[in-house]
Amino acid sequence: MSNVKFRLVAFTLMILVVAITIGGAAHIAWMHFEQLQARFNSTAIASFRSADQFRATLEELDYLLLRYDAGHDEADWEKFDRDRKKLDRWIDEQQPALTTPQERAILQQINEAYDDYQQAALRLHPDKSEPHLRSISGTRVDDVEPQSKRLLDLAFQLAEAHQQSLKLFLAGFEGSMASLRWLILGALFALLVLGAWLAMIVYRDMIAPLHRQLVESQAIIERQEKLASLGVLAAGVAHEIRNPLTAIKARLFTQQKLLKSGSAEFDDAAVIGTEINRLERIVRDVLQFARPAEPNLTRVAAQEPLRDVQDLLGPQLERNAIALRVGNISDAYICVDSQQLKQVLINLVQNAAESIGQDGTVTLSARSSHWRLRGDSKPVVILEVTDTGKGIPIEVQKRLFDPFFSTKESGTGLGLAIAARIVEKHGGALEFQTQLNHGTTFGIVLPEAST
Repeated sequence: MSNVKFRLVAFTLMILVVAITIGGAAHIAWMHFEQLQARFNSTAIASFRSADQFRATLEELDYLLLRYDAGHDEADWEKFDRDRKKLDRWIDEQQPALTTPQERAILQQINEAYDDYQQAALRLHPDKSEPHLRSISGTRVDDVEPQSKRLLDLAFQLAEAHQQSLKLFLAGFEGSMASLRWLILGALFALLVLGAWLAMIVYRDMIAPLHRQLVESQAIIERQEKLASLGVLAAGVAHEIRNPLTAIKARLFTQQKLLKSGSAEFDDAAVIGTEINRLERIVRDVLQFARPAEPNLTRVAAQEPLRDVQDLLGPQLERNAIALRVGNISDAYICVDSQQLKQVLINLVQNAAESIGQDGTVTLSARSSHWRLRGDSKPVVILEVTDTGKGIPIEVQKRLFDPFFSTKESGTGLGLAIAARIVEKHGGALEFQTQLNHGTTFGIVLPEAST
């Protein structure tokens, strides 16, 4: 009898030890997962934004210098002077936020290079600059360009340093996850020996959900890394295009004054001006994709943006015999930036109209549902744009949200990419369902606003 009791006690202790082992391992894995989320959300994205914010501000300073050099408008110079001081203070404030010696070293180089940039820029306006620079004259905006290019290169280096820091962190995280995975599998084997039913419960309630969350998190991280790198590259290219484009536009404006209205030369200049405006629109789209604005959230009824878009685009679509209708409407509320949401809806409606061509219907609707957003199932409102167009081919579906991918001859391929990023900024998701020769439905999934 005592031997049986001993075995029962030992069996109970083994189950308890295995359960504690699994619970501890799962807790450690969850802590690592939360650490990964916190590190990526707060540090990595902040680091990418730091490099991008610095580059964007420097681009604005260069643009103000170019305008001042062209027109000598004191308002431009005063804005430049204010902004360059703000950027100087901002650089000093970034040091505590950086996590590696390499990042700090690059920031120190940026600080020194920015001092040279300021001195070169201040020589453009000796009367307003420091006393020891007032005797220097003849400086042109071209003299500031080497310092600006150097700072831009350093900004790219800072972004790359951020990426390396994140990759090292992910490598360590994956090693820890591998060790924890083996520990959990060993505990599961012991539980299978002790009782298959207990192993099934543990795997179903603890291991499987944790694994799914880790896979989803890894996919999000990889996509954010690609978008951040592409955003920095795209913004740098847009910066290089904007300055010469501004100069070309200014020279064209000067030449147009000398041409006779109605002449062939005047018409050619008008065509050039139109193409320059098109290039400026492309540059604006690239910059919006590279650094989308943060949404200013307000609580609105789900039907409100749909009604606004119907009033705005309905008459335009009627010219091609396309009816823009509002279907079933949920009475739920959402917290959104109305202007940004309307931008997304307008893009989807215009794409739907282009898919139809002529004689068709685009239907706007809103419905309440439950959706899994960022790992949690929650009540949502889905704003849908449904068309009776041709549908989306399978080969196009795979790249539909890829930046710079377009099936239109004059398209930039940024419309849906920007729309998806705007929806993500709202904590939602942009989904679609399509059937060839029957039409497509795009759904903007947004968290429902609490009452």
